[in-house]
Amino acid sequence: MSVPTRAPRLRPLKSLYGGNTRAVFARGLRVIARNNYLIVLTGFFEPVFYLLSMGLGLGALIGTVEFYGVEVPYAAFIAPALMAVSAMNGALYDSTMNVFFKMRYGKLYDQMLATSLGPLDVALGEILLALFRGLLYASGFMVVTTLLGLNLAWTALLAIPAALIVAFGFAAVGLAATSFMKSFQHLDLVYFVMLPMFLLSATFFPIDVYPEAVQGVIKALPLWHAVDMIRQLTTGLIQPTIWGHLAYFGAMILLGVTAATLRLRALFLK
Repeated sequence: MSVPTRAPRLRPLKSLYGGNTRAVFARGLRVIARNNYLIVLTGFFEPVFYLLSMGLGLGALIGTVEFYGVEVPYAAFIAPALMAVSAMNGALYDSTMNVFFKMRYGKLYDQMLATSLGPLDVALGEILLALFRGLLYASGFMVVTTLLGLNLAWTALLAIPAALIVAFGFAAVGLAATSFMKSFQHLDLVYFVMLPMFLLSATFFPIDVYPEAVQGVIKALPLWHAVDMIRQLTTGLIQPTIWGHLAYFGAMILLGVTAATLRLRALFLK
């Protein structure tokens, strides 16, 4: 006589958001304070060294460059670009390499999502950690440029929140991209993209030096939007295009957070 089996109960889908992002963020801060503070600090000095060598050293030979029809000292021209680069680097390092290790080797997200946390909690927590690193870099860089007299208008104070928006956009997209990576070799693709952006996004010279067709390609890159936005703020030469830059990063943030959340749910809540 066969015993009738009970149909398995379908488990309800776990909520995307458990309302406890701060737990992910707080854990990350403890890890930074205990183990990773030297790595975070060393990442700040690279753009500062570029500023001292290129801005002050080479700047003494170049003199001034034109930005929106106004002659700007070369050091004051590249300083905001290097702040944008610093925000990008800090956000991408945190949201790619660190996240990849936690995801593929530390198995940290398996443990987190076995609790009441949802994938949106994890995604926002990791992005907040990247923003914290971006805030440290932007604030420190702002102190350096202020001491060197490279901020030409009071609107330079808005460069710090602008750098955080930049970091948010790169962190969200970086987290989403990392969720598709399966080996450390895939991380090389991130740095392969970062280097051309760093060199070509009007970081060290005006975009007008490129042919018009090349300018169109460069203006599609996120770092160019970051550089131009922060440069407008630090020089006081604010243009209507700044709203386009903000919209660009708004789209990056929305798409990145959405994609990262859906990927984390697909990977860990099967």
